[in-house]
Amino acid sequence: MYRTNTCGELRLSDAGKKVVLAGWVQRLRKMGGMTFVDIRDRYGITQVVFNENDDAALCEAANKLGREYCVQIEGLVNERESKNANLPTGEIEIAAYSLTVLSESATPPFTIEDNTDGGDDIRMKYRYLDLRRSCVRKNMELRHRMTILIRNFLDSKQFIEVETPILIGSTPEGARDFVVPSRMNPGQFYALPQSPQTLKQLLMVSGFDRYFQIAKCFRDEDLRADRQPEFTQIDCEMSFVDQDDVIDLFEDMARHLFKEIRGVELPSRLPQMTWHEAMARFGSDKPDLRFGMEFVELMDVLKGTGTFGVFNDATYIGGICVPGCASYTRKQIDQLTDFVKRPQIGAKGLVWIKFNEDGTVKSSIDKFYEPTVLQQLKEKTNAKDGDLVLILSGDNANKTRVQLCSLRLEMGERLGLRDKNKFECLWIVDFPLFEWSDEEQRLMSTHHPFTMPNPDDIPLLESQPEKVRAKAYDFVCNGIEVGGGSLRIHDSRLQERMFKILGFTPERAMAQFGFLINAFKYGAPPHAGLAFGLDRFVSIMAGLDSIRDCIAFPKNNSGRDVMLDAPSAIDDKQLEELQIKVDLCQDK
Repeated sequence: MYRTNTCGELRLSDAGKKVVLAGWVQRLRKMGGMTFVDIRDRYGITQVVFNENDDAALCEAANKLGREYCVQIEGLVNERESKNANLPTGEIEIAAYSLTVLSESATPPFTIEDNTDGGDDIRMKYRYLDLRRSCVRKNMELRHRMTILIRNFLDSKQFIEVETPILIGSTPEGARDFVVPSRMNPGQFYALPQSPQTLKQLLMVSGFDRYFQIAKCFRDEDLRADRQPEFTQIDCEMSFVDQDDVIDLFEDMARHLFKEIRGVELPSRLPQMTWHEAMARFGSDKPDLRFGMEFVELMDVLKGTGTFGVFNDATYIGGICVPGCASYTRKQIDQLTDFVKRPQIGAKGLVWIKFNEDGTVKSSIDKFYEPTVLQQLKEKTNAKDGDLVLILSGDNANKTRVQLCSLRLEMGERLGLRDKNKFECLWIVDFPLFEWSDEEQRLMSTHHPFTMPNPDDIPLLESQPEKVRAKAYDFVCNGIEVGGGSLRIHDSRLQERMFKILGFTPERAMAQFGFLINAFKYGAPPHAGLAFGLDRFVSIMAGLDSIRDCIAFPKNNSGRDVMLDAPSAIDDKQLEELQIKVDLCQDK
């Protein structure tokens, strides 16, 4: 037996007990003839004492220990003279009478502490050491607890967990697939699933009226803090339900998770907001409702009422009122101007108006407008003395709103209004069914080709597809899309119309989705689904800025696993077996 107890469970009530502990050396301190060693395992830290007067050889052996040595200790539980209130085990210590070094350790490349000196790259390279840090380990424990709660909740609602295949056929609609060559079928490829979408719909056709899966998904797309090339979905599908049924059930699940994990009571009914309303008020289909600064459209106040050509030529003028920031210096405003001009945002400039505490007004457009116009703007934005109004304009309303959204979030961040311990959740509904792709020069599905159009808008499918609303819904928390889903098309004729609008020939549609089209001919039930991003959900609960720290072995922002050095080239022999020739394009 390597241990009788863990390093986190002993208390004063265990005094006098002989124990065996095993773990890693957190730190070592020498004080006179005594050596104190903190031993750590997954469960906590326990102080071990070696006394030179009791056993000089044992004490000398303890003095040779290094950080992260893996050791086994036998000893007696004693009450500590100098107690540590910050540790659950801080009232006791172990008087050691035996020490076994199970494994020596090289000097770690960074300190195994909550506040480590390791940067992201080095922590990811030595992720197995990073996972020893209690703050990272707690994220993994939180993830585990959430998956247990989710499974138990869905089980109580008659959902059945079904595993769907990882090797499937490629359906290049949406994000890019990761493809896998088949040795037994030369020149042919599997794809890794972007989601189990079509497979869970087939399960509905099969009569599995409530399905879920904690599913691995793969998308070969550009990365950012809340994206990874492989991620995990809480994937669900239900038969014989409408939109309200789905929303009600998964709202209950979210309410259950927030209460159990964070002790937060969500409202008995979460607000719903249409896509158009969200874009008009916040410039985003995932609005952060933890603070105000809602958009105010200023076309009627500023267009044609002065000599400022930029506004007179604009098709959209919008602003936000930032409370209490009229005191911003010119340097601070210049920083904001530089912020909105960044290539990622793309604004050409920023207009500002200070409504000072003394009632005076100062702005970057003073010379273009009469004071009466600026007073009208003050009333329109509900600005008070001491507030700062920031304005953007452009010739594309949605594009300008997105830019203004970035500015709003930046101001929220600067003013400390994006509290990670505050949770504001809502549903976004009535998404456009289609969106225009500049890259493809055609209409694309906003979500996927199987999304049900709003029945009221079906007559517009061919004539005005851009006006068709989807029976789709997203769950948003603190400005993050945590999950989303839709009602599905279950009528094969309507599905064929959708494929036609999306530019699929009947032959191409049958080649890619024939299995689904044919299945719908055998009594497909009305069905709908939803998927939560487990990684995102955990990161919100943990108050993290990135999903990487709630994934055991994540990729970096370039999609690389720096620990395993993947992706990497493979042997010529493997390529020969696959009958693949690699011919990389060389930059000239």
